Amino acid sequence: MSASTTPSSRPAVTEREAREVAEAAREQHWRKPSFAKELFLGRFRLDLIHPHPLPADEAAQRGEEFLAKLRDFVETKVDGALIEREARIPDEVIDGLKELGAFGMKIDTKYGGLGLGQVYYNKALALAGSASPAIGVLLSAHQSIGVPQPLKLFGTQEQRERFLPRCARTDISAFLLTEPDVGSDPARLATTAVPDGDDYVLDGVKLWTTNGVVADLLVVMARVPKSEGHRGGITAFVVETNSPGVTVENRNAFMGLRGIENGVTRFHQVRVPAANRVGAEGQGLKIALTTLNTGRLSLPASCVAAGKWCLKIAREWSAAREQWGKPVAHHEAVGSKISFIAATTFALEAVTDLASQMADEDRNDIRIEGALAKLYASEMAWTMADELVQIRGGRGFETADSLRARGERGVPAEQLLRDLRINRIFEGSTEIMHLLIAREAVDAHLSVAGDLIDPEKSLGDKARAGANAGVFYAKWLPKLVAGPGQLPASYGEFKHDVDLSGHLRYVERTARKLARSTFYAMSRWQGRMESKQGFLGRIVDIGAELFAMSASCVRAELLRNQGDHGREAYQLADVFCRQSRIRIEELFTRLWTNTDDLDRKVVKGVLSGTYEWLEQGIVDPSGEGPWIADATPGPSRKENVHRPIR
Repeated sequence: MSASTTPSSRPAVTEREAREVAEAAREQHWRKPSFAKELFLGRFRLDLIHPHPLPADEAAQRGEEFLAKLRDFVETKVDGALIEREARIPDEVIDGLKELGAFGMKIDTKYGGLGLGQVYYNKALALAGSASPAIGVLLSAHQSIGVPQPLKLFGTQEQRERFLPRCARTDISAFLLTEPDVGSDPARLATTAVPDGDDYVLDGVKLWTTNGVVADLLVVMARVPKSEGHRGGITAFVVETNSPGVTVENRNAFMGLRGIENGVTRFHQVRVPAANRVGAEGQGLKIALTTLNTGRLSLPASCVAAGKWCLKIAREWSAAREQWGKPVAHHEAVGSKISFIAATTFALEAVTDLASQMADEDRNDIRIEGALAKLYASEMAWTMADELVQIRGGRGFETADSLRARGERGVPAEQLLRDLRINRIFEGSTEIMHLLIAREAVDAHLSVAGDLIDPEKSLGDKARAGANAGVFYAKWLPKLVAGPGQLPASYGEFKHDVDLSGHLRYVERTARKLARSTFYAMSRWQGRMESKQGFLGRIVDIGAELFAMSASCVRAELLRNQGDHGREAYQLADVFCRQSRIRIEELFTRLWTNTDDLDRKVVKGVLSGTYEWLEQGIVDPSGEGPWIADATPGPSRKENVHRPIR
């Protein structure tokens, strides 16, 4: 084994180096306007989202036709309860989805795909995922982050012609970035791709490879060593799963999404042609992050589906179940939960459709909008599912099979709760999304004042940054004092039987307040700002609520203009905005009144063993073994459980 592949060669990375790797991978410039970026800067650019953009007629017709075929398929061919019991999607279901063209929804028609836009792709994922969440994940992992999307954005024409027709009809793909000891900190990536003639030789282990067990094609992120003629760095490759040296060592099992084909994949001396490299050496992280800008939108789609189902079950059950002489829906304690589910489902659909249409139009930079949609939808969908379980009472905790066995409707509420839990973790955990969005939200400040708060910059750099910052803030700060949100007649086109104009005025005023709070925090903490993760998380959560309020109002007005339940949409938007405003005011209070400093002291005590006495009186049911599995490169010692579906 060469020195470059020993366990000790895992990159030793400092905190600063890790940040620099992440910073180098993000898009450095804003070439197009961004509604959410402007919102964080205190500028409410309603013109960027209103009137609500819509798909072209031809795209809508093509999308609706496919949705009709997909609905017929999932209603007649998919048994979600069977998939849950057997923890596997039947091969014939996957074959049927291939024949239907579901694996090529986002692939251009010239490569054999359906050529759907993000809007109808998400509607299809929501529909399929409502029949079985495992199917939604299968299709999403294949198209949102698997081979098709990186090739669409960064691939060569030859690569597209070679791989996309396969992905559209026959082959399943997966995306491999995470490793046993590498999650959201890719600077420590250990999988290597060593140049050798016209090939690269891959060695390493990848964890949580969704679709990896059944995939035919993989997008693999690996580190190319820097050498003569090679700039090196984290690089993306398309890898054939049947290549010698590729072993799927384990099919992982989880608390939810029991039918997904997620595994551990080992690469040992796997030869990959240089022609399979996507983009240039060192572009891998940028490719991954850019892919996720729109790829993340598939997750909110599944959350919208979950909200719709929660609402349906809550309505039917709460009308049928009586307590103390009336249906439980008429008891305020239950009714408030139903109202929350209805209003939040409306808002999540508004956010998802708006962000998706913005992605299709490509007029705006949606990196923040996509991230906000993922963050907000995953958190709110989990809360809605939890409320549904509470509304159902003991039946919410009981499995669907058990309910059926004793003669009741088999409602899988507890399964939904288990299935949704992962959404707060994968494709960027809530905590990581807070930091990612916060970094983008303060980009304008760092662009002009970053050197001013960087302790490693020279006095000359700081002086220049101070001058630039003075010019920027002299123009920017006065604009945060007053705006349309203080004028009673503003946004009057949103005033009908139900008045939404007041909510939009609130968004405008609050966006300015949010920007002032961010500026004050930067002035107060300067270089320590990046460590104030609690504060940054609350800033982002306020922005997410404001984005959701804006999207809800714009969607309500769209539906009113279309004559499609406009009055009811206005009612739901009004309720959602009122609920959201309560959450926002609480978040503002917690910006400055919190236990963040005390929490840090307690954490130090916990880690030092100060409170170890508190753990006494239990037994630990955990099994023996290391916290992180050994990922030393080398040949596999396990059976290959790769299961291609043909």
